[in-house]
Amino acid sequence: MDRYSRVVSYLKVALPLTALALLSTLFLISHNINTDPSIPFAEIELENRLRGQQVTAPFFTGTTATGQEITIAATKALPGGDGEGASASDLEAEILTTEGRRILLLSDRGSIRPDQDLAVLVGNVRIITADGTRVESERLNAELSGLQVVSPGPVTARGPMGDFSAGTMRIFTDSKNAPVHIEFTEGVKLVYDPAKIER
Repeated sequence: MDRYSRVVSYLKVALPLTALALLSTLFLISHNINTDPSIPFAEIELENRLRGQQVTAPFFTGTTATGQEITIAATKALPGGDGEGASASDLEAEILTTEGRRILLLSDRGSIRPDQDLAVLVGNVRIITADGTRVESERLNAELSGLQVVSPGPVTARGPMGDFSAGTMRIFTDSKNAPVHIEFTEGVKLVYDPAKIER
């Protein structure tokens, strides 16, 4: 057997063995693959979603019996249960009066009770009117069928005439298509600022 034939015979054995060695090395140094898929939800969030249905970014618009347009939006809403009304977080409501004035109502959370014709805004409640008046309260009770919004507790406010506070406040209208009034009662205190009037 000549030298060429011996080299060919040698390579026929050596090359397959080298290939096997390379393959076994690849398997030995390969990383473990995580076959456990991770769920992109925190456990608490998953539990909350399983506990009840949830509506993200709910939006409602309508007209009251007295002619005002109302728009309500929230970050999320949860249906009520056990006699409780539906609840919402980061509530924002806008009232467009028949005269074209806008009143904005904001709160951290709220609930709606259609059976009682009532919506309740709770926590860091702010009322902002078109003339620049800003009223703050901890709670507002609002009728769903008409325009009657009441703060049963104290309010503080800042407006074009100055800063003032009161024991209660009411937003209402007397009849259909009539002007909307904001009424402050019970120990009203006003710090008058003539400079604001001049501006």
